[in-house]
Amino acid sequence: MPTTGLSRRRTNDPEGLRQRVLDAAEEAFQARGYHATSLGDLMKIAGVTGGALHHHFPTKKVLGLAVIDERVAAAVEETWIRPIEQAASAREGVCATFAAVAAELEQQGFVRGCPLNNLAHELSLADSDFRTALARIYAAWQAAIALKLRSDQDVGAEEPKTDPERFAALAVATYSGAMAIAKATQDVGVLLLCASQFAGEVVVI
Repeated sequence: MPTTGLSRRRTNDPEGLRQRVLDAAEEAFQARGYHATSLGDLMKIAGVTGGALHHHFPTKKVLGLAVIDERVAAAVEETWIRPIEQAASAREGVCATFAAVAAELEQQGFVRGCPLNNLAHELSLADSDFRTALARIYAAWQAAIALKLRSDQDVGAEEPKTDPERFAALAVATYSGAMAIAKATQDVGVLLLCASQFAGEVVVI
């Protein structure tokens, strides 16, 4: 029996294909870097044609910005911003996040570093659009921590002398540096050390 136009089902999935390319790019940029990953590599990894890839991402830069805006920003939201918002306090949230990331990396068995930090090192000086997109994520991350700390101060849960913006900048910078060290040494101990310092423990040298 011939298939009519009404009974035909659409089998293509443009959004699914787009997400598959983003999955491939996110993984490849984290594992080998943006510059070391070609569009040909991504076509093979994602299992898509050049035409399909270019339909959604006309250039590699457009794809890179999409990874930053959609995937890296979402990772920071999930790993840092939501946990901070839901924590009993900003300080506890920072400590818990350091510890949670360390536990996840220990289970994973290797450290690739922070996706945001990795791309910032590679791309910030290469292109102003990349730099702006990456800086926007850092700003949102710091703003979430600062906002939480200010609310802690409002209810007397944090010392009024603590500067929220400086505390937030210190937390983000410490995490970024600690992840770089953990990546270089393949040892998450530095993350746990940083968690203990934000909790107020004294390190005896």
